[in-house]
Amino acid sequence: MHHLDAITVDQLRAAGSTKWTMFPDAIGAFIAEMDFGVPPAVAEVVRRAADTQAMGYLPGADRAEARRATAQWLGRSFDWHVPQDNVHLLPDVLSAMRIAIQRFTPPGSPVIVPTPAYMPFLTVVPAVDREVVEVPSLLDDDGRYHLDLDAIDAAFAAGAGLLVLCNPWNPVGRVLSREELSAVADVVDRHGGRVFADEIHAPLVLDDVPHLPYAALDARTAGHTITAVAASKGWNIPGLKCGQMVLSNDDDVAAFAPYAADAGDTVGLLGGRAAVAAYDESQDWLGDVVDYLRGNRDLLTEMVADIPALGLSPVEGTYIAWLDCRELDLPGGPAQFFRREAGVALTDGTHCGEAGEGFARLIFAMPRPILRRALEQMREAVVRRRAA
Repeated sequence: MHHLDAITVDQLRAAGSTKWTMFPDAIGAFIAEMDFGVPPAVAEVVRRAADTQAMGYLPGADRAEARRATAQWLGRSFDWHVPQDNVHLLPDVLSAMRIAIQRFTPPGSPVIVPTPAYMPFLTVVPAVDREVVEVPSLLDDDGRYHLDLDAIDAAFAAGAGLLVLCNPWNPVGRVLSREELSAVADVVDRHGGRVFADEIHAPLVLDDVPHLPYAALDARTAGHTITAVAASKGWNIPGLKCGQMVLSNDDDVAAFAPYAADAGDTVGLLGGRAAVAAYDESQDWLGDVVDYLRGNRDLLTEMVADIPALGLSPVEGTYIAWLDCRELDLPGGPAQFFRREAGVALTDGTHCGEAGEGFARLIFAMPRPILRRALEQMREAVVRRRAA
């Protein structure tokens, strides 16, 4: 028995996260965080801050340490070597997305969001007074998604300024190949467009394939990309609010320089120090978690195959499952049905764009016995409905 198997629903509810308190009668599987705690080095950062009552602003030396740790982690993990001064601390990926739109695209230009998409991508864009151009992605017979490059090309031709590229891809679980990323670069370069690369799930690749930072592909991608990374998903610390925006060319570094200090002031002391502890000291913890997630993915694949008329996109990375519920024709949508009839709280696919209708997003980063129970309850609910 793995030690993570012993974590209980009662313990998770007592911890008080939104994931386990919003629906107190359901298994929480709708927010992208893990139920596995945090690395010991991160816990020590928080304990030390409490013991020394260090709850003030993040000092300049600590900011520099967080930039250094991020740059070294990128080089060590993905062979992407960026100067640490090109790393900027921000509270989260969405903060970096706002900056990418406001500072690095033509005023008023629309933003291309391939769907299914991480839900806030569809709301952040209008919040900064830009139009969202949803581009539904192409779905293979085997449930794998591919970007619709022709539609992305047409959106750029019609005046869009930025493509949002999420890789590993929340919510569909893809890890894009070099060939796919190069094809994206051809389209973007042809139109002089920009890319916002959300690579927050980069530490969580489950298949034996590399994560390839889009900006690191070649000089073209380095020249047109704003990249966002963070320790928040891989090391389970989203509540500490410290993401990193990585700039990959001299022009962008110079253009952002007047705003860098103001943007960095929004990062807290605990988040900055926890990022260092994650990147520098917690690789073994991450490796154990990724192995555990592979086991969860295997269980998920096996059990979903036993649920009538339910499909699953192959999960290559992330801890997010994208469930095809279209054949079930569930009243009120999949999330409402499974919460009411199975006691499992999911995200309805419609929140991920029009292409998500009839789908649901399930977070499987939970103790395996709880995951098994969730899937058993979902199967029972589907069987009951089909028998009625």
